[in-house]
Amino acid sequence: MQRTFLKAKLHKVHVTHSELEYEGSCAIDSELLKVAGIEEYEQLQIYNLNNGERFTTYAIQAKERSGIISVNGAAARLASKGDRLIICAYASLDEEEVAKFKPTLVYVDQENKITHSRHAIPIQVA
Repeated sequence: MQRTFLKAKLHKVHVTHSELEYEGSCAIDSELLKVAGIEEYEQLQIYNLNNGERFTTYAIQAKERSGIISVNGAAARLASKGDRLIICAYASLDEEEVAKFKPTLVYVDQENKITHSRHAIPIQVA
């Protein structure tokens, strides 16, 4: 049996462009993709912290170290320049893979520059 797990997350990136007339997808700084382990054309789930929208698209590469996060095509109606997003990729794992698997979580600053990454969400006590 295979189960679906979080593979990679870009946490609280800022939208730099919203291009309605572009041919679909989400352009992401290639350094962010590389560190997160997300491949070009890989399916993404995007969660908009500003308006609550959740949508599916795919990744394309933007210039390395540019900080670009461009939501394109129909998805441009769901995210505006300046919005904060959580961008996730998921993987299907079999039982043997689950025990060894850890996601890659990437955190950024206001300019979408990487501040740190880790492989687990820390436990928070309220």
